[in-house]
Amino acid sequence: MDITRSSPAPMRVVTAPPEAPDLTVLPAAVPLPAAPEVVLPAAVPLPEPLETVLPATVPLPEPPEIVLPAVGPLPGPPEAAAPGPVPLSAPPPADGRGLLRDLLALVRPGQWVKNLAVVPLALLDVRPWHLGAFGQIGWAVLGFTLASALVYVVNDLADRERDRLHPVKRNRPIASGRVSTTAATVLAGLIAASLTCWAVAGPAWQWWPTALYLALSVAYSQGLKHVPLVDAFIVASGFVLRLVQGALLAGGRISEWLALCVFALCLMLALGKRRHEMTAAGRAHRPALRGYTLAFLDHLVVLVAVLTAVSYVLYLRDDAALAAGASFVTLLSAPCAVFGLARYLQLLLVEEGGANPVHVLFRDRATLVNATLWAVLVSVALLLSRL
Repeated sequence: MDITRSSPAPMRVVTAPPEAPDLTVLPAAVPLPAAPEVVLPAAVPLPEPLETVLPATVPLPEPPEIVLPAVGPLPGPPEAAAPGPVPLSAPPPADGRGLLRDLLALVRPGQWVKNLAVVPLALLDVRPWHLGAFGQIGWAVLGFTLASALVYVVNDLADRERDRLHPVKRNRPIASGRVSTTAATVLAGLIAASLTCWAVAGPAWQWWPTALYLALSVAYSQGLKHVPLVDAFIVASGFVLRLVQGALLAGGRISEWLALCVFALCLMLALGKRRHEMTAAGRAHRPALRGYTLAFLDHLVVLVAVLTAVSYVLYLRDDAALAAGASFVTLLSAPCAVFGLARYLQLLLVEEGGANPVHVLFRDRATLVNATLWAVLVSVALLLSRL
């Protein structure tokens, strides 16, 4: 064997690459095997409910019949005449004493202290004091008491319908119906006649402040009380006229600072009253309250309180007819005046009071003690000046 013979060449195996599947041709869908048919068993009929037979009800024995003995007819009340129809709003009938009490309440005797507090202030500028001056001051107090009483009656007659909407004023004699309009009109006529006699019997033409007060009050009742701010200013002006009336009859001069102090103090009280009415009864019963807000009234009350304190101190410094020693005593009254203003603001703004200044003066213990101390200091100063 010839080993040098070349061996045959190895066979070269060439494998062709597999062809790529044609993705554009979807394979034929293979049919799914059919779902086996489900045959529900026939519904089994429910057994019919058993018929329940209730036992027959046993009749209850009837109660024995109770026979009451015959009773004779009761005697009827004695026949009386049927009273006429009484209106629901009619007040209970009052006797003569009750009517007199209501008529007295109609003229507001509790408010007469305003005349006693303001008119005698004219004596501060009368020097020297004499009995005639005190008599003239008493005459001025009488005249303004009659004038203010007449104004109260006329205002209650004009405001009786509106007062019935107020939680407090509806208890007034005319608004509640305890005093008829006829009786109130007769009372107003009697007061007007008495006031005329007062003017005729006094000094000639010295009654013009009272007449001007009545004119302002009539204008107030006829429509000015519905104008915001004007209503309060008219009320404060009436107290200045009281001071002027006392000064005219007593023969003293009129201090501008004292008049401004009285005006500012009374304006503060009038604004405080309106603020209390807004918090207590709203704005319905007084049309002028539509021109106020609580914040506006708070600012006005504080502003006027400052004006009151400043004018009082300026009156003591410039216009008070006091001796040298009395001036120091009177200046001690300035803290009392400031405390009185601060206490009123506290009652009005913090404790929601201050509706009636007269009640504040006589029912608040702090105000009463402070007013007494102020009166003592001023009285001592006046006595030292007149010695």
